[in-house]
Amino acid sequence: MELRTLRYFVAVAEELHFGRAAVRLHMSQPPLSRAIRRLEADLGATLLHRSAAGVALAPAGAVLLDEARALLDQADRARVRVAAAAGAATLTVGLLGDSSDRGATRLAAAYRRRHPGVEVRIRDTDLTDPTCGLRAGLVDVALTRRPFDESGLAVRELRADPVGAVLRTDDPLAGSDRLKLADLAGRRWFQFPDGTDRIWQSYWNGGEPREGPVVRAVQECLQAVLWNGTVGMTPLGHRPPEQLAVIPVVDMAPSRVAVAWQEGDANPLIRSFVEIAAAAYRD
Repeated sequence: MELRTLRYFVAVAEELHFGRAAVRLHMSQPPLSRAIRRLEADLGATLLHRSAAGVALAPAGAVLLDEARALLDQADRARVRVAAAAGAATLTVGLLGDSSDRGATRLAAAYRRRHPGVEVRIRDTDLTDPTCGLRAGLVDVALTRRPFDESGLAVRELRADPVGAVLRTDDPLAGSDRLKLADLAGRRWFQFPDGTDRIWQSYWNGGEPREGPVVRAVQECLQAVLWNGTVGMTPLGHRPPEQLAVIPVVDMAPSRVAVAWQEGDANPLIRSFVEIAAAAYRD
């Protein structure tokens, strides 16, 4: 069994869907299906039950999933230990948004336990660059939010957060249980500077052209709401400061936490970061 094939199997076993696993692995579905068939033939066991309803783990597949995770983890640890012995075990992580997120906190603790010899450097970024410096080569991996231009990048989604409008508590809409984007039509919204990723800007403006003050950071956005009555947007898990309220916007797509890295980068520190992040956010 090759480690690459085991990685393929783990992706399918976790996603329980060949299409999603292929997207996660950045490959097409037919070679992925062939690789799993060859693995089953090699082991002489059915690993996955395939049906019109989807994919399910067979008993032998559940056993292999545990074993494969352990083998892949051991292989990555070996690579990292070699890198540490060579003095090259450093990882620069770009963070966007709320660093107090419990998923991010669990990720940091789990990564320290797994790789105590790795020096992790953190680059905290503002809202103008959803890749956290990844495209500029300033970081190795980014913990960020979709959507943004993903060309040339590999992205693994971790969690979907509903979003809400940030309003002053004296705003006529602040007493609502929920809002729709149409309720906010004609209002001033925050804007990002020229040159900001257009997909990113459009999402945070509810998919419509808006007018309003230019902001770069979360605090600037909140202050624009506080001082000027501007509409802000935030994931619902974020608690607003006093005099501000967050009202769910029911027809806006969730804000999706994701980890991103340069497509084709085989750095085991990055691969391990991605897998640990997926586990941390599942918990």
